[in-house]
Amino acid sequence: MEPIEQLPRVEPHECEAAAEVARRVARNVLSAVQVKEETLDHVLVALFAEGHVLIEDYPGVGKTALARSLARSVDLQFARIQCTADLLPADVVGTNVYNQREQRFEFRPGPVFANMVLVDEINRASPKTQSGLLECMQERSVTVDVHTHELARPFIVLATQNPVEYEGTYPLPEAQVDRFMIRVSLGYPNQDHEVAMLADHETGDRVLTLEPVADAAEVLTLQDTAMRVRASRALRDYVVALLRYTRDDPRVELGGSPRAGLMLLRAAKARAMLQGRDHTLPDDVQALAEPVLAHRLMLAPEAAGTDPLRVVSDALNTVPAL
Repeated sequence: MEPIEQLPRVEPHECEAAAEVARRVARNVLSAVQVKEETLDHVLVALFAEGHVLIEDYPGVGKTALARSLARSVDLQFARIQCTADLLPADVVGTNVYNQREQRFEFRPGPVFANMVLVDEINRASPKTQSGLLECMQERSVTVDVHTHELARPFIVLATQNPVEYEGTYPLPEAQVDRFMIRVSLGYPNQDHEVAMLADHETGDRVLTLEPVADAAEVLTLQDTAMRVRASRALRDYVVALLRYTRDDPRVELGGSPRAGLMLLRAAKARAMLQGRDHTLPDDVQALAEPVLAHRLMLAPEAAGTDPLRVVSDALNTVPAL
């Protein structure tokens, strides 16, 4: 891999253009879905940092609508996988089918070959089926019968799960959870927003009326720009110091992995770009530490009465920004 110091420097006008694209997309999504701006910003950060998003919330708060609105706003090919206990890996990634006319096997791609894939209620799929997502989320490819097939670019997975319903579900293994760059929760809208939502949607699905305000080529350009945003050695040291705090905390059995640090840095660079900056600040890391790190931490059995968010908050309050 080419050292980061040798990557072409990002120009200020590139970041300003990226910020304008993000504002257009955000306005378009918010015209159809009531979602907190901070939550939407986190989803956009994941999109432009080439990450995936785990949306963990109650039914009916707009998880699917958010994914559909984002896909329509950036004109990406959208696919939805409804997870059930009998869903098979081949239903997700595709399979080889025998063509009798040509007397050969041919590959029939599954829904993961779209640009944006909504994996609805991911924890209802069996561990075997969940494992079918590991390669495509990490390597952006699918291997079937020793043949590797590249996925479309850009590629993002938005998975949902209900945090309060456990009957008929399979908890996500740590390797699967670690593939998600960011975990977000939509929450219930405030009263005014909920009343406005009723008025907006009583005559039909507002998502279907959305027109694209960007396209796949612009998304790829912004992903390349985000990669080239500058991050100093001191900032990288700060990210590692936060990870080491989570590993050394006695309340934590499994702390942040090196992959967690890489994803936090990439997310921070994307946030800096979306704010029109060509360099990353500790503020970017601090703003994204909880949604990027908290879901990766496994607490020790004796750590009753605490939660991963508290651990990450303590790390931010303890570790000095270098």
